[in-house]
Amino acid sequence: RFVVGTGEGFDFSQHNVPLNLIVSGGPSKDDIPALLFPKFVPASEASFLKPGDRVLALSRGNKAKAYPIKILNWHEVVNDTLAGNPILVTYCPLCGTGIGFDPVVNGSVHTFGVSGLLYQSDLLMYDHQTESLWSQIDMEAVAGPMVGTKLAPFFLSHTTWSEWRSLHHETLVLSTKTGSFFRDYDREPYGDYAQTPDLMFDVEHVDTSYPTKEWVLGIEIDGIFKAYPFSELEKASSPVIDHVNGQQVHIHFNSQARSAFLTDPSGDPVPSMMAYWFAWYTFHPNTEVFNASL
Repeated sequence: RFVVGTGEGFDFSQHNVPLNLIVSGGPSKDDIPALLFPKFVPASEASFLKPGDRVLALSRGNKAKAYPIKILNWHEVVNDTLAGNPILVTYCPLCGTGIGFDPVVNGSVHTFGVSGLLYQSDLLMYDHQTESLWSQIDMEAVAGPMVGTKLAPFFLSHTTWSEWRSLHHETLVLSTKTGSFFRDYDREPYGDYAQTPDLMFDVEHVDTSYPTKEWVLGIEIDGIFKAYPFSELEKASSPVIDHVNGQQVHIHFNSQARSAFLTDPSGDPVPSMMAYWFAWYTFHPNTEVFNASL
């Protein structure tokens, strides 16, 4: 369904994507409630997590936090802080994309909610300060007063709870006590979506070189995009040393945890994202693709 004029309350007079590609995901604005005051528990109290449960996670200095996907499925956006700095943790269940952002825009902290709208099957957030709409994967405002403004991403690990906890024993974990929101976090709201090739919403660009929901690690270096399909990484030794736009990158793949991340030659993490192949491709149809046999 096209949303212009549907009463969502957003300003579409300024936009930089085709409006017919912005559709209603079903829920209305804030029906998927973003977390503004998240609570955390120590790892020892996270009995609601199984070893194989997926988490988005990050560490800075001696501080570490994990955000279980089983909670993010129901909230998608967490406004938080780490080591005294504001952070924004986002997850789109339809695209499999977990991306962390610096929410400081033009010198002021912005807080974000879930619009209920989608662009290319991906989460459209909105900021409470200007009610601009922001594409998660495009990492920028696509409609409203801040159209064209970019969000700066940071490295966010997408791995299993057991893998993260083994590396960060003192990690905090997002609590299932999410305030006034009552959700069954042990229930999968999207059913078997992740296990089937079917999409819930149409996307503009499609490529069948890889299965629709094969995991890829996607990176961008100065306007050049490249995808590392997990089926290719499984054939290669880790780390994969590659060059993207003339820069050397190291791709680290953990087949057991089904996770991958990117570092520069000195070992420092570089922002990247794990995504379903269809989602990476529809946003980046000119993407380069790593082939282990080449």
